[in-house]
Order: sequence, then C-alpha cells, then structure tokens
Amino acid sequence: MRKLVGAVHGRLVFGRRIRAIADFIASGLETGDRVLDIGCGSGDLAWLLMQKVADTQFTGVDVLVRPDTRIPVAPYDGRTLPFDDRSFNAVILVDVLHHADDALAVVREASRVARRCVIIKDHVRTGYLAHKTLALMDWVGNAPHGVSCTYEYFSLPQWNEMFSDAGLTPVRSTRRIGLYPFPANLVFERDYHIGIVLEPAK
Repeated sequence: MRKLVGAVHGRLVFGRRIRAIADFIASGLETGDRVLDIGCGSGDLAWLLMQKVADTQFTGVDVLVRPDTRIPVAPYDGRTLPFDDRSFNAVILVDVLHHADDALAVVREASRVARRCVIIKDHVRTGYLAHKTLALMDWVGNAPHGVSCTYEYFSLPQWNEMFSDAGLTPVRSTRRIGLYPFPANLVFERDYHIGIVLEPAK
C-alpha cells in the first residue's frame, strides 16, 4: 500500500510541488550563496535550486540520511546543528518543522547558523478541517519513505511567536505557493501552507 501511495504521489504531485517550492525559495537566494538545507531528504530540491541560482553551494543535514542523495548530507540529531555561528548565507527548512520533536530548538539553530536569511515552507493550522487535511497530506507524502509524522501543526500566531523567540524577523511571506493543480488546490492548498523569508538578528 505504501509503495502504491508513493508511486501515485510521485507521479501526480511531487514534481509540481518541488518546482513551486523551488521558485519561492530561489527568490530569496543570491548568486554564490552557501546554503544549508535542514531535513533535505533526497536533495532533489537543493539540486533544482542549484540550477536556478548560479554558483550556489548546498549542504544538507537530516535525521534519516538516505543512501543516494543529490547533495552532501550529514547526519543530524534533530536539535543541534554541527556548524559554527553564521556558517551559511541562507538556511532552508521545507516541511520539516511539523516533524520536529522541538521545532523552536530547530528554528533557533537555523537562526544561529544563518548570516542573511532563513527560508521556511511549512503548514499552517487554520480552520475546522485543517488538521485532518494536513495529516492526510503528511501521511501520503511521508509514509512511503518511512518518515515519522507527529501530526502537530502550528497556527499563524504560534509561528510568529516561534520566530520572535528565535530572533527572526519576517520580511516576506505568501500563503499561495501553487503546489497543486485545480481542483486539488481547493482541498489541499487553501490557506494550509506558508512560505516565509526571515532575517536573523544582526
């Protein structure tokens, strides 16, 4: 069943989703950036971003390092990054924080190692059906890869409090990333996603 779900998701959703996310993140990167991808998975997103933004260099960390990845990936305990302060121009976290045991600790570490920006794409819990819809999307996208799901999603006020606690200032955000085609977007996109660019304290 998991293999079937993975095949269908990969064929109908994954390609469009990763391109839409890459377009959003690329708008926050600069030529020559050194970028850390926290929870990078296969590295496919980083590889696509390297095609979009010239001379960028990507390093990945993940709690579950896959055997074949598009970028160098270091194992990571899900809490403390093995890098010095301000080691990267930019740090990206894509659908990672709702899997974290301590999301605030992860965001604080991202802020610590970033010089210019932290870019996050994640879910937002809003409205009556949000949690059930997000949980379904989570399971479909992650079960085939053996990724554990906590099914914990944050509201917009919770996100803002987390950013403030981590010393990050939002500079640009969107609730419409274009992840799904019509009519799937009416169910699975709505206001359930956020893309946000943040600046760490100087």
